[in-house]
This record gives sequence, C-alpha cells and structure tokens, in this order.
Amino acid sequence: MASAFPVLAILVIAAGLMVIAWLATPKGPQQTLIRTAVLLSLTCCYLMWMVTYMAQLHPLIAPKRSLLE
Repeated sequence: MASAFPVLAILVIAAGLMVIAWLATPKGPQQTLIRTAVLLSLTCCYLMWMVTYMAQLHPLIAPKRSLLE
C-alpha cells in the first residue's frame, strides 16, 4: 500500500519555494507579473508531478500477463 507521504512532502517543498519566491521578488513595476509567473509555474509543475505519480500508483488499465511464458 502506497502512502501519501511523497505527495505531501513535495507539496511542502513547493509551498516553501512559493513563499521564498514571494518574498524574494524584486520591487518594481513588474513585481506582480513576476510573482504570478513564478507561483503559477511552481503550481503547474507540482500538479503535473502529482498527477503522474498518482497515475503510476493507481493505473486505469491493469497489465495483462502474456501466455507465451
């Protein structure tokens, strides 16, 4: 049985990176644009990883055994 630990651990790491990106964004007229781009990029990367990881844990199609063995 697979645990939810990797999903939650990577979520915490991604959230930490988002906080760092939020605080480290340089001041200026493009600050909102930079924050939005970085946070959206991190969110999309996390969601893509999570969907791929979960799809490997619970595949929709079960592998079939070959009769040639």
